[in-house]
Amino acid sequence: MTTGEPYYRGAAARFYDCLSTGLEGDIAFYVERAREADGPVLELGCGTGRILAPIAEAGCAISGLDLSADMLEQARARLAEMPPGAAARATLERGDMRDFDLRRRFALAIIPYRAFAHLMTPGDQMAGLARIRAHLEPGGRLVMNTFDPSLPVIAAHLGPGAPGLAPMAAFPHPDTGNTVQVWAARRYEPAEQVVRETRVFEELDASGRTVGRLHARVRLRYTFRFEMQHLLERCGFAIEDLHGDFAGGPFRAGGEQVWFARAA
Repeated sequence: MTTGEPYYRGAAARFYDCLSTGLEGDIAFYVERAREADGPVLELGCGTGRILAPIAEAGCAISGLDLSADMLEQARARLAEMPPGAAARATLERGDMRDFDLRRRFALAIIPYRAFAHLMTPGDQMAGLARIRAHLEPGGRLVMNTFDPSLPVIAAHLGPGAPGLAPMAAFPHPDTGNTVQVWAARRYEPAEQVVRETRVFEELDASGRTVGRLHARVRLRYTFRFEMQHLLERCGFAIEDLHGDFAGGPFRAGGEQVWFARAA
């Protein structure tokens, strides 16, 4: 293992699917939205294809965009294991959510698993939404989810009493089968609405001896509920609904924001 890599590139990307397993019901939710769309789907931040592949398997044409070549390599490997007919319904593009032009339009755009939080400034967010709006058919739909910031959690991570590195998860190494213990520490920057997280992946052999260690970095911008609504409306979307989970539950502060919007 090496040190200091972003979570979505290099050796750290190899652990993505082991650690970032999604949210309850999100795959079925996005598959159903794709079926409803009755037209091609665009996924922003498609990563390793965790959502994209089931949508293609469900019979829907889908294009996935991601900035990380390492994540897209894993998505291609996932598609290669699918039946040829299903894999042929999916295409992958490397690109920046803030500045892309696929020269075609879509019935539905989705931003699953909080990928919108990788847009680090309001300018980035508006640029991304504008490009998505430009790629939608008239009346096309945007469905996305992002986490709603929890003020108690943010407060607990500020000041000298903020927690340090703590156990986060453990999983089998995808190549060696050894246990990988994950440690994490967060730092919030309220003025910028940014959270920075350091993750340490420690590989342990059968005797418990450390045989490898990887330090990875994650940086996200959190967006409040009415701020998100304002961004969508300012960028040419009409709000249809806001849910708090993937089963249609009500929005709750500090939980999940699941947005439904139309190109106005």
